Amino acid sequence: MKHLLFIICLICFTLGSYAQSYELHSPDGQTRIEVKSRHGIHFTVWRHEKILIPDVQVGLIINQDTLGDDPLQRISTGRIEQIITPVVAIKNKQIPDTCNVLTLQFRNKYRLVFRVYNDAVAYRFETSWKQDSVNVQNEICSLHMPDRTQAFFQWAPRWMNNYEHVYQLLPLDSLTADKTTQLPLLMKLSDGGYVLFTESDLYDYPGMYFTGNGKGLMEAIYPPAVKTVRLLQPPQWGWDREVYPKEVYPYIARTSGARSFPWRILAFADQDKELLNNEIVYKLAKPNQLAQTDWIQPGQVAWDWWNDWDLTGVDFRAGINTKTYQYYIDFAARHHIPYIIMDDGWYVLDDLTRVVPDIDMPTLLNYAKQKNVGIILWCSWHTLDQQMDTVLPLFARWGIKGIKVDFMDRDDQAVVNFYWRCAAAAAKYHLLVDFHGAHKPAGLQRTYPNVVNFEGVPGLEQDKWSSTIATSTMAVTLPFIRMFAGPMDYTPGAMRNAQPRDFAPINNHPMSLGTRCQQLAMYVLYDAPLQMLSDNPVAYEKEQPCLDFISSVPTTWDETLPLDGEVGKYVLMARKKGNTYFVGAMTNEKARDLTLSFSFLPPGAHRIVYYADGINADRNGNDYVMKEATVQAGDVWHIHLAPGGGWVARIE
Repeated sequence: MKHLLFIICLICFTLGSYAQSYELHSPDGQTRIEVKSRHGIHFTVWRHEKILIPDVQVGLIINQDTLGDDPLQRISTGRIEQIITPVVAIKNKQIPDTCNVLTLQFRNKYRLVFRVYNDAVAYRFETSWKQDSVNVQNEICSLHMPDRTQAFFQWAPRWMNNYEHVYQLLPLDSLTADKTTQLPLLMKLSDGGYVLFTESDLYDYPGMYFTGNGKGLMEAIYPPAVKTVRLLQPPQWGWDREVYPKEVYPYIARTSGARSFPWRILAFADQDKELLNNEIVYKLAKPNQLAQTDWIQPGQVAWDWWNDWDLTGVDFRAGINTKTYQYYIDFAARHHIPYIIMDDGWYVLDDLTRVVPDIDMPTLLNYAKQKNVGIILWCSWHTLDQQMDTVLPLFARWGIKGIKVDFMDRDDQAVVNFYWRCAAAAAKYHLLVDFHGAHKPAGLQRTYPNVVNFEGVPGLEQDKWSSTIATSTMAVTLPFIRMFAGPMDYTPGAMRNAQPRDFAPINNHPMSLGTRCQQLAMYVLYDAPLQMLSDNPVAYEKEQPCLDFISSVPTTWDETLPLDGEVGKYVLMARKKGNTYFVGAMTNEKARDLTLSFSFLPPGAHRIVYYADGINADRNGNDYVMKEATVQAGDVWHIHLAPGGGWVARIE
């Protein structure tokens, strides 16, 4: 019946175009859109025979003309049915990509393309004009959501934004003209289910934000194209990295007249856990542009900055120097961790070619090579942008394996273009890229798979100076919203763990909010092809059972299996790599009992090693127990999580 319904719709599209109203169904027939092209482009989203989104208005204003206002020339439909095999398997080694497609071709040589998936609707404009460049004054995207809708807002400044803001669940009416919220934006419907809005294939164009009228209407806004910038002067902090817009143009982008614009995505979930394994952003991104990818090797990395180079029991002065980094290299080699990172401080500010005097770079590079450990170097984005043509070939000659690029803190057109330029240039020299001070992922990780992670998340670093940001509630909110867009460099792994009553933000001797097992669970639950070990080698080797578990967790996955969860409350998920399964669970500040069914396992008996919150973890976040057992596919366990707690297991 579903196939018959689709065929009937195709006939209607072909014969009834004069009606100025068109329908398109998802492959399973449960989601459909009705597009109306009279008086601009509007569409309504239906799901399970109910109106999910009453009205979405779309348009694109280029050179003072509004795309969508002129007559249709023709319509066409199609179907995509393929399997995507990602170079870097962030969630799954194979991604089914199946949808139905509606294309509206307008007389003025542009198209509006819709894709309807079982769990999402996406659309974008495509132009085919001969002009070398056009000015995009604005893009129209207005949503009328149902009454009593709530949203998880991240209030964002205009237009300097590092995407590190706390989620706040508020009525949609809280979005007023004086407020701006960033993407991804998750909306909770009053009668159940979710709608998540985000974007993909963001190229040569600014990022999208929303503002509103305080009555449930959402309207997209965009950073204007930047004409001139303001630089800080030394010795002001940030003089080498903070670049502020000063003058702007009266448009959001100046771009090619023949191009595809970013995909706008409306994703749906009937249950919270469905948000955990939706890869629509990846599916819609421009495919891999690299001919050779075997050099791209994700993995774990020992990190220096979070733990403030806080080594003890050594016979040298710990800090940003050769002996300290040799110590980190030895640690990584002992525990089969493929990389170390040298963060802020290794080079003379404003010149990536000048290493600070306390580091003998040739000696260090040779030492790392002998130990088979790769080095990743931190860079201020502004300095890198100024020196890219010189520095990247220099890093390649040194044998550097990747770069961590920081402090963009913007996503206007110029800085979005920097991401692409940096990704392509780094790939030329076989360098991995980890973007920090970054906007949310929008598909670049598929196009350039050497881009192995993004920050753009209120991560563990916040615990160095705040007790209200990287909380346990945030920890169980991020997988459903921020992680939907792509991988996130949260940087877990603290070996000092505290309940809120005992927590204190201490920059040079930091701890985490929540329990030890919550930190361990993040390695299973958080997507991060390049995954940091944030604490220092001495702390890890004093906690050898925890280090053994962390270093055993893969950073890419064959299969992701969401089991249970509720946004902001708890999450329970299994992952598979080869013949090994991992399970992770976390809760917010409330203690929780969860039911774990092992029905995802193949038949037979399996050895399980698991780490659980200790009986006193509600008082002392460091308390945990490690146990071994045997488990079978039919087994059901009841697991207890302390406040801010976690549970994690490896099953072989």
